[in-house]
Amino acid sequence: MTKKPDALIHDANGGLPRLLEIMRRLRDPNTGCPWDIEQDFASIARYTIEEAYEVADAIERQDWNDLKGELGDLLLQTVYHTQIGEEAGLFSFDSVANAISDKMVARHPHVFGEESRDKTSQQQTADWEQIKAAERADKAEKSALAGVAVALPSLTRALKLQKRAARVGFDWPSTQEVLDKIIEEAEELTQAQQTGTQADVVEEFGDLMFVMTNLARHLDIDAEAALSAANAKFTRRFQGVEARLAALGKTPEQSDLAEMDALWDAVKAEENLP
Repeated sequence: MTKKPDALIHDANGGLPRLLEIMRRLRDPNTGCPWDIEQDFASIARYTIEEAYEVADAIERQDWNDLKGELGDLLLQTVYHTQIGEEAGLFSFDSVANAISDKMVARHPHVFGEESRDKTSQQQTADWEQIKAAERADKAEKSALAGVAVALPSLTRALKLQKRAARVGFDWPSTQEVLDKIIEEAEELTQAQQTGTQADVVEEFGDLMFVMTNLARHLDIDAEAALSAANAKFTRRFQGVEARLAALGKTPEQSDLAEMDALWDAVKAEENLP
């Protein structure tokens, strides 16, 4: 028996139907929330990105209770976009769910079709890329770089662009060529600092960052994860410097670079003790 909307909204075990009904009510033009009614795809998009990062942060911290809440926040974003889409006659939650279900079935013939599951994960990844390439061809996307979202974080987009180019043979054959290119780009950045404009410096810095991302790919390193770890290490060590200054009755503003650098070395040495 289908519950009435009000009963469903207040049903603590209402699951996804409850959430869909809540969003429908929030967007009701006559009785809904004025703020929610005003939103559109573009205004909600930034919240969607933020929620995805918060999911990743909870995973990084291994805070599983927080992860449950953050996954709910991210699910709400999908519900929000699909409600807007349904109001505009574009799609519904069910059609979105059916589309991704169809895609997953089509992209896993070794699970849902007749193909053998007797493959390595590397072979399955290669097969996945072939299927996606065929999907792009069906969409008449001629460029190997088609479909790499412009709105991705720049580091992630750089990696995806490089992977796409590498699939069609546009790649350095070894890590050494990438290291040589890094030296070349660093020299060009130095030259831009000395004789170029600020725009030249920005361009050369971007080139250097792009090649550094390529080095990570060649070394099979997750560049985003590596930088995140470096951020965490810097935070930990700098806070260690602050703690040592506080023990001396001082703040960083009351110190100088030489003293803080010495304290940094002390923190670093302590971390490296067995």
